[in-house]
Amino acid sequence: MEEATTNIFHLAVVIFFYASLLSLRTSAAGVASDTLSNGRNITDGDTLVSAGGSFTLGFFSPGLPSRRYLGIWFSVSGVDSVCWVANRDSPLNDSTGVLVIDGKGGLLLLDGSGLVAWSSNTTGSFSSAAAQLLDSGNLVVRNQSGGGGGIIWQSFDHPSNTLIAGMRLGRNLRTGAEWSLTSWRAPDDPATGDCRLVMDTKGLPDCVTWCGTAKKYRTGPWNGLWFSGIPEMSNPTMFPSQVVVKPDEIAYVFNATNGVFSRRVLSDDGVIERLVWITTTKVWTPYSWGRRDDCDDYNKCGAFGFCNMNAASTPFCSCIDGFKREAIGGCRRNSPLECSGNGSTTDTFTAVRGVKLPDTDNATVDMSATLEQCRTRCSANCSCVAYAAADIRGGGGGSGCVMWTGEIVDVRYVDKGQDLYVRLAKSELALLVARYYPIHQIPSSAPPPVRDAGGHSGGSHGRGA
Repeated sequence: MEEATTNIFHLAVVIFFYASLLSLRTSAAGVASDTLSNGRNITDGDTLVSAGGSFTLGFFSPGLPSRRYLGIWFSVSGVDSVCWVANRDSPLNDSTGVLVIDGKGGLLLLDGSGLVAWSSNTTGSFSSAAAQLLDSGNLVVRNQSGGGGGIIWQSFDHPSNTLIAGMRLGRNLRTGAEWSLTSWRAPDDPATGDCRLVMDTKGLPDCVTWCGTAKKYRTGPWNGLWFSGIPEMSNPTMFPSQVVVKPDEIAYVFNATNGVFSRRVLSDDGVIERLVWITTTKVWTPYSWGRRDDCDDYNKCGAFGFCNMNAASTPFCSCIDGFKREAIGGCRRNSPLECSGNGSTTDTFTAVRGVKLPDTDNATVDMSATLEQCRTRCSANCSCVAYAAADIRGGGGGSGCVMWTGEIVDVRYVDKGQDLYVRLAKSELALLVARYYPIHQIPSSAPPPVRDAGGHSGGSHGRGA
């Protein structure tokens, strides 16, 4: 008798759950607004559309029809332009999925059995919360009680493989949270892939692509106007960009002007591509950003080497003046440095012009120093092998100081590149004088002009000035 009573109780609970779920499905069928509040839901076939119509939230299948995902896409091109996926690693097996807000303000994606396929993992308790799809493409959950309207959760804090205008790529220094892109497993599979695009904040801000445990590509450090390896960013008319540096965050963000739709997508093989929507042709057109040639492969030429696609022969690698190629790759010094532990030195510097600055993981940065102070500090530090201006705003030689210790890697020639000053032994001076023209020893009133990375001799108004 007791067992029968228990079974009846369990059956009643199941019937109640399915009745409640059915009620949810029918209570808001055909939702077409931009807001999801308590008591409403999004079922497969329903959508949220942002107020201006720019973005749509709904269910889609990029590959097998039996695998259903909840995502956000650009309305103009439909599910071919998905920019965010909720349940990327937990696809639904049919079209019975439903998105609801629980009693605490959390978003829940339920399957037909009522099991949670994805959750926003919202902390706290907000009984009157509502979710809204903004015209920026950001899905936000706000606390509606007490006239607050504060954001509890937002999709922009949880990127997939796409960066759109207004999103951040970087790190929250207060919480440790990271805003990064993670590739899809395949073009038709949103599952978490092997490649990531992150903001490296160890030296100067630098966007880096990793595939597995290997660095694949680096934009070059931010120089105050653009990432030093992407001179195309020097024309910010269409996509103004900035790197935000605050006590609580370091992040890259871009904006779109004149209503232009743009997205940066990290492919499953680690390639970053900017796509722009062309209204006349109604297609997404590639607009270069990221790897452009072999010289963009990370550390292509090894330590103290630089890569130049304009070189007469492959593999486009040569050594900085004062260095020669190693049999196993990279370059080594022709002559040892002459620097004592107390900072006394006869070393000099050679200027390599027009380059993407090296990886700054082994660099120190002082934005308050002048370039003259930077040279003096590097000269006095026997471990310092190179220095450069950290900020090129304001013209001239730039300001701020970035100094490298150990080795410098991943240097390439680029149009509108920067000047890099590399430490050499005094014995190399005569050879360089004979090859080019006189170079000032340290300390000097101005950095020594030598040649740019393209192999051209020139003065202080050379290609990188």
